[in-house]
Amino acid sequence: MTALLSILVLVFIFVAIWQMVKIFDLTQTGKSDVNNQIANDNDNKVNGYLMIGFLIFIYVITIVCLIKYGDLPLLSNSASEHGPSVDRLMIISLLVIFFVQTITQFLLHYFAFKYRGQKGRKALFFADNNKLEAIWTIIPVIVLAGLIIQGLFTWTSIMNVDEESDPMVVELYAQQFNWKARYAGQDNALGKANVRLIDLDKANILGVDESDPNAKDDVIVTELHLPVGKPVLFKMRSQDVLHSAYMPHFRAQMNCVPGMITQFSFTPTKTTEEMRELPEIKDKVANINKIRTKNSQELIAKGEEALEPYEFDFLLLCNKICGTSHYNMQMKIVVETQEEFDAWMKEQKVFENSLNL
Repeated sequence: MTALLSILVLVFIFVAIWQMVKIFDLTQTGKSDVNNQIANDNDNKVNGYLMIGFLIFIYVITIVCLIKYGDLPLLSNSASEHGPSVDRLMIISLLVIFFVQTITQFLLHYFAFKYRGQKGRKALFFADNNKLEAIWTIIPVIVLAGLIIQGLFTWTSIMNVDEESDPMVVELYAQQFNWKARYAGQDNALGKANVRLIDLDKANILGVDESDPNAKDDVIVTELHLPVGKPVLFKMRSQDVLHSAYMPHFRAQMNCVPGMITQFSFTPTKTTEEMRELPEIKDKVANINKIRTKNSQELIAKGEEALEPYEFDFLLLCNKICGTSHYNMQMKIVVETQEEFDAWMKEQKVFENSLNL
C-alpha cells in the first residue's frame, strides 16, 4: 500500500510539472504555436472518454473499499447509553452523503462526456431557470434541516444532565502530556481547585484547595475506573494548553480549556470484559497481535525486545494537537461492576492522606 501511494504521488507530481510547463509555453508569445494548444474534436473526444473512465474508476474503488474496508466497528459497538443515538445520526449522514455523491458524480462525468466540444455544435444554455433553482435549493434545505434538527435533539439529550439520577462526579485533568482523574469521594462533591495552588513539594499535583472540606475525601488516580450502569458527570480542566478529552467507544468528546471548567456526562453500558468478548473486538485484537508477532520477529532478529501482546482496553485520548507527545497522551479506562469498583476505590488514598505534610 505504501509503494502504491508513493507511485501515485510521483505520478501526480509529474502531471503537475507537465501542466506547469504547458502554462509556461502558452505565456511565451511568439515562442510556441498557440494554435496547437487549442483543443480539437479528437482532444475533446479523448477527454470525454477519460471522464467516463474516471467515473468507472470512482465506482470500482468505492465498491472495493466498501467490500474490503466496509466494516465500521466504531459505528456498531458503542459502550454508552447515548452511543446508539450518535451512531444512528452518523449512519444517516453517511448514507445521505453516499447517495448524493453517487448521483452528482455520475451527472458530472456523464454530462462532460455527452456534451463534449464538437466542431459546429453550439452550446445550449439557460440564462436562468426558476424551477430548477427552486428544486436544488429546497431539497438540500429540507435534508440539511432534518439532519441538523436530529443532531440538536441528540446533543441536547446528551448534554442535559439529569441531577435526579445522582451521577458520580469525576474530574478529568489534562496537562502535557498525561491525564489525571479526581473522584469526588463519599460526599460526591469535588473540592475547589486552581492551578495556582499546585505544590509539588506537598504532592498537590492538581492544585486542590487543601482548606476546602469537600476536597478531603477526593481521590486522585492515573487510571480511570467506572461502574457499569452508573451515570458519570465529568468536570474537565486543563493546566496548560487546549486539550480534548476523547473517549471513542463511549461516543464522548469535550474540549479541556485552560481557565475554565467544561463538562460531559454519559452512562457506561458495557464492562471492559464484556467488550473483550465481542466478536468484532476479538477479530481486531487478533489482527493487531498478528501484526505485532510479525514485527516482533524482526525486532528479535535485531537483538531487540519483542512487542507485548495487545489487549483491548477503553481509552481516554487527547484529540487536540497539544504538542510533541500528543500522540501518546492517553489514560486507560476500566469499566467494571459496582462491587469491583467499590473494592478498587477502597484501595485508593483520599486527598488529605496523600499529601506530604
